[in-house]
Amino acid sequence: MRIYFDHNATTPVHPDVAEVMVRVLREHYGNASSVHRLGQEAKAVLDEARTSVATLIGAEPSELVFTSGGTEADNLAIRGVAEALEPTGRRHLIATAIEHEAVLVTLKALARRGWRTTLLPVGLTGIVEPGALEDALTDDTAVVSVMHANNELGTVQPVAELARLAHARGALFHTDAVQSIGKLRVDARELGVDLLALSAHKFNGPKGAGALWIRRGTRLTPILTGGKHERTRRAGTENVPAIAGLGAAARLAMAKGAAEGERVAVLRDRLEEGILARVPGTVVNGAREPRVPNTTNISFERVEAESLLIALDLEGIAVSTGAACSSGTLEPSHVLRAMGLPTHRAQNSIRFSLGAGNTEEEVDYLLEKLPKAVDKLRSLTARRA
Repeated sequence: MRIYFDHNATTPVHPDVAEVMVRVLREHYGNASSVHRLGQEAKAVLDEARTSVATLIGAEPSELVFTSGGTEADNLAIRGVAEALEPTGRRHLIATAIEHEAVLVTLKALARRGWRTTLLPVGLTGIVEPGALEDALTDDTAVVSVMHANNELGTVQPVAELARLAHARGALFHTDAVQSIGKLRVDARELGVDLLALSAHKFNGPKGAGALWIRRGTRLTPILTGGKHERTRRAGTENVPAIAGLGAAARLAMAKGAAEGERVAVLRDRLEEGILARVPGTVVNGAREPRVPNTTNISFERVEAESLLIALDLEGIAVSTGAACSSGTLEPSHVLRAMGLPTHRAQNSIRFSLGAGNTEEEVDYLLEKLPKAVDKLRSLTARRA
């Protein structure tokens, strides 16, 4: 039996999405910049996908730039706006301490070029206080970047309120919505942001396709230069099959609506409450509301997270110790450390992220196997002591 509870790392490609991609690979192989029929057919595929993604997030198709995924979209947003605003003297960037590495490492790179950066604290809730942003904003703040939903905790930030504060000081606002698209209703205009990043493989689309929404009128310098693709905002021949998959995934997300999120939330709560009831010494990390409906992050006292992950994998259950992009590091999660958790608790935490295809039977199977695995690992620890 194989059970997948690691949907925040990536999701299985939906069969309908795969079917669309295979058809495009076979039939619409032209270059979308070519003027002949095959090229225009490929361009029509891009246009359909652009419209689908724009509709999903309440935007205009012309405001979307297709990218290779969330990391590129985050880089284009932050680097692109920073470079565009550099001549104005605005050289201050703000983000939270729990952002994805795509944002944090980009800020570090810009800091080496002389930009001043500020990371906002979040505390034990995993949610930034608007007052912290208000205190950090200055007249030379160029960009504020705050993720919509955290990839490790699932906590949802008050993006609309934060964006209003940033705009009041003349700064632009970017949100990494990679973990909320397809899980929550997301409307870029209602959020009041200027830039919004998303990635197909987080909501049953393919890896290698994403998008950045850029509010009309927002100044941005391309970070990839060359041809005039994507309205001169992102050079390079578009990955038409992957983008078609992104469009198909967007249409599926709209068709599912809120019902799928409600279904998954019931399963997540069943899993979470079952673990807390059956395994002593467990606690949920971060606020339990507001969260995306599929995610819980739980600490297991006196259990090393990597050992528990391996024990569960041997039982056919896939979970995670944190962000997939940071796997392999011996350092505890930067998200949990930023919350102020002690090192041992940051190192004994497991993320469970559910999605399409998960069932009550799978949750119950986990609840059967997990307590035994924890008891065994704790007994081994006790013997060593």
